Amino acid sequence: MRYSVFAGGKRVRPLLLLETGGAFHGSEDVLLPAAAAVEMVHTYSLIHDDLPAMDDDTLRRGRPTSHVKFGEATAILAGDALSTLAFQVLAGLPAEPSRVVRSIQMLAAASGTQNGMIAGQVMDLKYEGKSLDLAMLEQLHSAKTGALIRASTRIGALLAGADASSLEQLEGIGGRLGLAFQVVDDILDVESTPAQLGKTPGKDRKAGKYTFVDALGVDGSRRYAERLTDEAVAEWEKLPADISRLKELCLFLLHRKS
Repeated sequence: MRYSVFAGGKRVRPLLLLETGGAFHGSEDVLLPAAAAVEMVHTYSLIHDDLPAMDDDTLRRGRPTSHVKFGEATAILAGDALSTLAFQVLAGLPAEPSRVVRSIQMLAAASGTQNGMIAGQVMDLKYEGKSLDLAMLEQLHSAKTGALIRASTRIGALLAGADASSLEQLEGIGGRLGLAFQVVDDILDVESTPAQLGKTPGKDRKAGKYTFVDALGVDGSRRYAERLTDEAVAEWEKLPADISRLKELCLFLLHRKS
């Protein structure tokens, strides 16, 4: 578990949770463990995605994947344990009980089968080798990648006491950021090296997965990611909160090289 969690990575989801919660003046004592819980769920999904039964990858965050290092059985158990620990951590948050319960519900939904991460992964496997229209591609990645990013922004704000209107607005913001993140990932999968990415580039194309680059081309994908980011930032600015650091994070995600 520690091998995969502490292997590095961009920490995008916990950063979004911390910065959104911080913009609404949330307590670090509450936000930090919640951010860790979100990263545990994300890392568990990566461990399982890399398994031979799924993406069969050997490199993650610049290191051998969990099943290469420890064997498939241990990798499966490490992923399962991280998922379980994430909800244990959330359940113990020193916050108002109703907010704790709602944060657990949000993370569970984002991880699950109703337009959540697992639903997206099922779609990803189902449509290997098939061309998709843009709407279907957006639906797939809104679940597989976007759901946990949406939840990260909302959980941070929820635990900080944001009102219902702000939480609803954050759903749309997180949705745009999630799609933009995946579009940039698809571009990097074409343009980057293993050393830059920390994982194997080109694997989606080899697996027959239809990407935003297939649908829009590299230049079209880049313009689409820019538009989504601009729209997300414009929506951030409508919130009753200081979002200067969140704007910086959005621009970092758009221009990242890994």
